[in-house]
Amino acid sequence: MTKLGNLPLSYRPARRLVSLYVGLVLYGSATSLMIASNLGLDPWDVFHVGLARILGLGVGTVVILVGAAVLLCWIPIRQKPGLGTVSNVILIGASVTATSWIPHPHTLWLRWLVGVSGILMVGVASGLYLGSRTGPGPRDGIMTGLVARWDGRWYGSIRLVRTLIEVTVLVAGFAMGGKVGWLTLVYAITIGPIMHVTIPMFATPDPAAAPAAAAAAIREPELAEA
Repeated sequence: MTKLGNLPLSYRPARRLVSLYVGLVLYGSATSLMIASNLGLDPWDVFHVGLARILGLGVGTVVILVGAAVLLCWIPIRQKPGLGTVSNVILIGASVTATSWIPHPHTLWLRWLVGVSGILMVGVASGLYLGSRTGPGPRDGIMTGLVARWDGRWYGSIRLVRTLIEVTVLVAGFAMGGKVGWLTLVYAITIGPIMHVTIPMFATPDPAAAPAAAAAAIREPELAEA
């Protein structure tokens, strides 16, 4: 099982900081791609728009309020913030703004190409920034916290937990009047399985696990020769 708990910043700082910030910039760029496709918002944004409609508040205000509420949900699952948490709040929005120049295609197949590319990029970006183990963003923290609490149980995989969260948020947002597109449904169903692959791919191992993995890699050729 891939471990996602925070590690001290003194451990492999260069590798992890590069992974964190490249991942966050890619995440914002991926969001811009999905917006440019005009095929639907991601489930959390459907939720934000729906809740803003109910409360009569701006979407930006609701994003902040929901982020704060989600952070409170971290308490019972013992999730802890870190540098990645703060960086997530600041850098993803800045990256979306910086990449807002991406042209909006009009041809349907090109819109789907851009939209699906955005989903795949979110998966890679999530693997990079969560794999740095410097602290998840507010909403991703629900996933990492539940995965850690349910470790070893059949329902505790990244794939299943993430999909359940996305579908739950999507249904709630739709019920409140949030706009759902075909890309929204594709995102909700596929992002969990994608992250199930990318997070272990980029995850930083525990300090104790790293030497063991290196030793195992050295022993494998010896066993093969024997």
